[in-house]
Amino acid sequence: QVQLVQSGGGLVQPGGSLRLSCAASGFTFSNYAMSWYRQAPGKERELVATITNTGYSTNYADSMKDRFTISRDNTKNTVTLQMNSLKPEDTAVYYCNVRLWKTYWGQGTRVTVSS
Repeated sequence: QVQLVQSGGGLVQPGGSLRLSCAASGFTFSNYAMSWYRQAPGKERELVATITNTGYSTNYADSMKDRFTISRDNTKNTVTLQMNSLKPEDTAVYYCNVRLWKTYWGQGTRVTVSS
């Protein structure tokens, strides 16, 4: 079955960095784009970044474009989100995502940016 297992996250001070990883299984990883979403308290889930199946193209939400980097390793079936210059407003639960015949989500990873 399809599984997306996330790791990383935690508490970081403003201006700090965190790295999230998502290990995928149960489908041909290299055939599909992968995305990261986030949901802040009291807000709707929003798209953070997307990477194409080859990794050659990426897209970011405007507020994260210069601070976050999405990457993937098709040999290890993993997708990573490197987050730099974190701000308190980045506090949220982050989810990796893949759209196959239906949409699958990771279990979610909490990121808290606070001094």
